[in-house]
Amino acid sequence: MSKLPRHELAAILAEKALSMSAANLAEEVAAYLLAENRTGELDSLLRDIMQYRADHGVVEVMAVSAHALTDGTRREVEAQIRELYPAAKQIIISEQLDQSVIGGVKIELANQQLDLSIRSKLNRFKQLTAVGD
Repeated sequence: MSKLPRHELAAILAEKALSMSAANLAEEVAAYLLAENRTGELDSLLRDIMQYRADHGVVEVMAVSAHALTDGTRREVEAQIRELYPAAKQIIISEQLDQSVIGGVKIELANQQLDLSIRSKLNRFKQLTAVGD
């Protein structure tokens, strides 16, 4: 029996996610990956599922910031995502707190990242000033 390509598996799982509970789906995915000795593919598979869902109108975003997002920041994040995915039917923004961000926000999607954090700006400034030495 040949191994199902990861992108096909992601499409099947993304479709199943629409009709079953997250807990049941997680159990099925875990059982399949264990049985097929493919647990090392979990992170890639999850990114593929997120990309499939985004391509079908459901965009999932992780907003990483030092502090809880304000309503205004949430609207700004959503506006940034709408520029990338103008046909999005639903945008799901999850938050993750990370003190190392200092300020601003990092927006993480399935296969891309937009870093609008203070830490990123400081690092770019440091690189630019080091080049001038």
